[in-house]
Amino acid sequence: MNTDLNQGDIVLLKQDDALSCQWSKCLISSTLLPEIPVGSFLGTESASTTFQILMRTWFPGDHTSTTKGYWLKTISYTQSDNSSQNYLLWQNGWSLAWITLSDKGSRGERTDTSGPLIPEMIKDILPVSIHRGFLIPDSKNELKGIMSNLIFEQQFDLICTTGGTGVTSNDITPEVTKAIIDRRLTGFEQTMLSTSLKKTPHGMISRAVVGIASKTLIINLPGSPKAVRENLSAVLPALKHTLDKIHDDPGDCTTELS
Repeated sequence: MNTDLNQGDIVLLKQDDALSCQWSKCLISSTLLPEIPVGSFLGTESASTTFQILMRTWFPGDHTSTTKGYWLKTISYTQSDNSSQNYLLWQNGWSLAWITLSDKGSRGERTDTSGPLIPEMIKDILPVSIHRGFLIPDSKNELKGIMSNLIFEQQFDLICTTGGTGVTSNDITPEVTKAIIDRRLTGFEQTMLSTSLKKTPHGMISRAVVGIASKTLIINLPGSPKAVRENLSAVLPALKHTLDKIHDDPGDCTTELS
């Protein structure tokens, strides 16, 4: 039976050995699904985008297996009858997630004005294929859970946190970040600290951490919109080169100044 898929429709892509699909709009893969990073595109040809990968998910199989699937967003109208259809897979731009830590914000008592600044600033210098925002309380478990999922399962390229970098008992962002990252980028940290100290002596109590986990760059930013803008602006010039190198770009690292 044909299913009309309109622009904006959410579609579930799953393997045919998963549990029967209860979602009204499904695509069935007859082969084992590969590891697909969030933000990737699917289409019958690279000039014709049909779907974008929104999120990875899982289905329980029998007692010996679990199968994965993906939530897709329909970019252009298509018709699916679950007959054999081959799609190309490609990436165009970077995937970005930002996480705001705020007890009051998570309870709806304060509007988050820091987090939304992050994609707006980054999109000015980098092509961004997809961006997602999260507003959570100052909770180690919640932050660790979200960051781990975004890094190791959804495979986001860049994660920026805002808030929780100070010295109160609720400031837990650096500890969670250090527990997840494989390598620390102290040059980013020193650049942000130097920038903050030019504005206020209070900048010296920032404990912001920057590092790499798997293929994801993580940047801790302060909680105020003004500090987010100042700190992020300081490291934006190095962002593209850093992401390229995390993904093992073979290009030369040297830059000639004229």
